[in-house]
Amino acid sequence: MLILNAEKIIAIDQSTSGTKVLLVHKNGKILKTLSQEHRQIYPHSGWVEHDPNEIYENVKSLLKKIVAELENGKQELAGISITNQRETVVVWDKYTGEPLYNAIVWQCRRTASMCEQLKKKGFEGVIREKTGLTIDPYFSATKIKWILENETQGINEKMKEDRILIGTMDSWLMWKLTNGHIHATDYTNASRTLLFNINNLDWDSELLEIFGLDRNMLPNVRASDEFFGNISDIQELERLPLSGVIGDSQGALFGQKCFEKGEVKATFGTGTSLMMHAGEKKPENVSGLVNTIAWKLRGQSVCYGVEGIIHSTGDTLNWIRNNLQLFHNFSECDAILNEISDNEGVYLVPAFVGLGIPYWDPNARAAIFGVTRSTKKAHIIRAGLESIAYQVKSASKVIEDKSSVALSELKVDGGAIQNKFLMQFQADILNCKVVVPQIKELSAMGSFYLAGLAFGFWHSLDEIKSIHNNEQVYAPKMNIETRDTLYQKWEKYVKKVLTTAEV
Repeated sequence: MLILNAEKIIAIDQSTSGTKVLLVHKNGKILKTLSQEHRQIYPHSGWVEHDPNEIYENVKSLLKKIVAELENGKQELAGISITNQRETVVVWDKYTGEPLYNAIVWQCRRTASMCEQLKKKGFEGVIREKTGLTIDPYFSATKIKWILENETQGINEKMKEDRILIGTMDSWLMWKLTNGHIHATDYTNASRTLLFNINNLDWDSELLEIFGLDRNMLPNVRASDEFFGNISDIQELERLPLSGVIGDSQGALFGQKCFEKGEVKATFGTGTSLMMHAGEKKPENVSGLVNTIAWKLRGQSVCYGVEGIIHSTGDTLNWIRNNLQLFHNFSECDAILNEISDNEGVYLVPAFVGLGIPYWDPNARAAIFGVTRSTKKAHIIRAGLESIAYQVKSASKVIEDKSSVALSELKVDGGAIQNKFLMQFQADILNCKVVVPQIKELSAMGSFYLAGLAFGFWHSLDEIKSIHNNEQVYAPKMNIETRDTLYQKWEKYVKKVLTTAEV
């Protein structure tokens, strides 16, 4: 499928806060990056939405801009890849192409009571066994059910007329980019919906019945390195193929080249995903962790992953910056932190949308502890940064305990890896090496590598491994007494915000 003399791929990275497009050469070098933020819509407390049309128009605009800078236009491109925020879901009319409601974002907690009702009806066991996931507002199915039950204008008629389509952001973008010719997703995104059976690798009839959905609403599921379709909605990119489709966290696992069982990465985004490559056999269901599909390649067995999901990490820093206005840009943080030598007992538990691993408490609420008359903004900022490292520590403890694999190295990616204080503190709290790549856009690189497999840039994972990435390694420096004391205090304060009986 490789186009003659085409040695570049455009990787679309559609994330929670915005969209990036990256022009990447087959040697792994990022030649150009463009980005555009989109609105965060908060209709009520705990509700989070995006405008799907706004996101698609941003994608179109960015693609047009980046191809306009190519001397020979699309002739230099082998194709387009996509990585996306997972669980965020869109429901749309397949005849008009219009969403029936805004995209409901993975952070949104509006379906917490619905999840509790599903648990009371005894569905937790069957959903856990079939999907590897827990019943939580984080995942897609209850969001879909909410839209179909609450946006009543013409919904029943549209359902009867087989007009309703459902998909995560990758599906929405591909449907739009191909002018409605392709309704598809990959295994990683499908596995985050509560509707996909990760044992037999298909949409599950029993789960569809639980959530009141029809199979014909859902996208076709394909391997990440398959050919998905051709661009037809953008003249400048017309007929270019789409491949390399993968959810952002799994994309980062692939981008970090965690191709061996037991390798672990953390993606620092709006939230944080700590994921371990678990091999070709699905792990046993483990309380506090979720089982998921790491990826599937054409003609190969599926690879599984175990994941710890943290809801608020980068979003915590955004809250400190935007809501409290304690700093204006992230480059200021290191200078502000130099004003203090420690946290002086100040802790921030960022349960803005509940807590994920290992608590899974959607009703927990954020709090700041230990504030005194001498507390300064630097202490609040530091507490926010430290809270990220503590949450990763909590997630890693579960993975270590259940996998019997001691964490000796953590590969990291995402925007927060630029903060040197956080990376060193993370190494100290984990007591292991933290490996920071020179390239921070690892989700996009994962989709790029997968597309490269499809387009003939390389033919094996070993060839991808040979592409060198410069790295910086942070080694732990903190003594054990200080580390234990800091983390024990964190655990004490977390318990104060929990609403669930089980910790």
